[in-house]
Amino acid sequence: EVHLVESGGGLVQAGGSLRLSCAVSGNTDDTYAIGWFRQAPGKEREGVACISSSDGSTLYGDFVKGRFTVSSDKSKNTVSLQMNSLKPEDTAVYYCALDPDVHYGVGLETWEYDDWGQGTQVTVSS
Repeated sequence: EVHLVESGGGLVQAGGSLRLSCAVSGNTDDTYAIGWFRQAPGKEREGVACISSSDGSTLYGDFVKGRFTVSSDKSKNTVSLQMNSLKPEDTAVYYCALDPDVHYGVGLETWEYDDWGQGTQVTVSS
């Protein structure tokens, strides 16, 4: 069983920054991906960024446009999402999730991910 816990959400003004963390524990394979997703009220959950545990390859949603950076710290079993130049439209609940099968590369489709955290709220004020 895999356990994921997000932290670091909060309230920030537009143009500000936040750093989210995802603590990964439990029975993980050697190769997997951790993805960050978000869901705003009334909208579908969308992929933000993901990173592979094996080669560190990353993928970002089109709307990120260089503002966010995903990274991993294997010694701490954590994956972070650094978010800069935040906009009010970035307001959402942010989730991290684990994709156990990355043989064909990393992806940002929700169906690829088996285990999910509880989410952390990010609110960007204008």
